[in-house]
Amino acid sequence: MREGTTGNHLVLLREAVTKVTVNTADGRQTLLAIRVSGDLVGEISALNDTPRTATVTTCGAGLVTVIYKREWYPFLHDQPEAALALARTTAARFRWANRRRIDFTAYPAKIRLARVLAELSTAHGEPISDGRTVGVALTQPELASLCGAAEPTVEKALRELRHAGVIRTGYRQIVVHDLAQLQRVGHLGDSGPHRSAGAN
Repeated sequence: MREGTTGNHLVLLREAVTKVTVNTADGRQTLLAIRVSGDLVGEISALNDTPRTATVTTCGAGLVTVIYKREWYPFLHDQPEAALALARTTAARFRWANRRRIDFTAYPAKIRLARVLAELSTAHGEPISDGRTVGVALTQPELASLCGAAEPTVEKALRELRHAGVIRTGYRQIVVHDLAQLQRVGHLGDSGPHRSAGAN
């Protein structure tokens, strides 16, 4: 799916990992989200016949099902539970996007990075002998765009987390050694933003 194109279909990811990206005004590509097996992509445009707001790209070989409007509308009409589930999913995504906007203004970059890594590891990672994977292969620029931070700032924060023994990094791979500590660094579970000083 490409940003700006039209389409009357959505895609169910059966066994796949995808990246959702947008092009910025200066020509750069920004990573908005990760979608994995069980997720739907393209549903907003399919519902209201508007151009795609983002590009969805698979991270490798996968298994998907393309569902066209002629199948999709009657199904939702006949299965109100499915329509409610879709509404809940859409609401959760908007809530996540709003929280990410708050994170960008309320937290320094290191905390934003810790939150993103903890969320990815929890949602998509797998346990291994020395911790838990993040579950998605990300380049440093992609990780920086997810955190809303400059690449050198993210590189510095990764180095600090690595030296503290919280994570291990490799080529497009991050392993979380201590998820509880990573969540503490990210102030996950706090009642409100922690406005400590730091690079943004």
